[in-house]
Amino acid sequence: MIDRRIIRFFRKHHVLTIATSVGNEPWCANCFYVYLEEENALVLPPILIPVTAKSLLKIHWLPDRLCLRQWFIGKIRGIQFQGIVSEPEGEMLSKAKWAYLKKFPPAALMDTHLWS
Repeated sequence: MIDRRIIRFFRKHHVLTIATSVGNEPWCANCFYVYLEEENALVLPPILIPVTAKSLLKIHWLPDRLCLRQWFIGKIRGIQFQGIVSEPEGEMLSKAKWAYLKKFPPAALMDTHLWS
């Protein structure tokens, strides 16, 4: 069971940093996400750095970091985690696409190939 504080954190925010490496070269990308609580899944858009996207297909594990922007150092909160990356299919794809486009309507103008 996932801690409710983590669920609240995922629901409250909408940008995360994806980190990976290819050939010992680190790559990071910031992206908007939607949290699907029932599936305990984050839905991400197409990755903007091609090397990052290619590496996701190879490693299937994704380290992430999500941090609340805060001016007072003592109030900074964040989560560091890792998860399994997949391309949603079928009902999960429909649910992911609907949730993502509802939260970020301008995304309808781009390739809505999503990751979860």
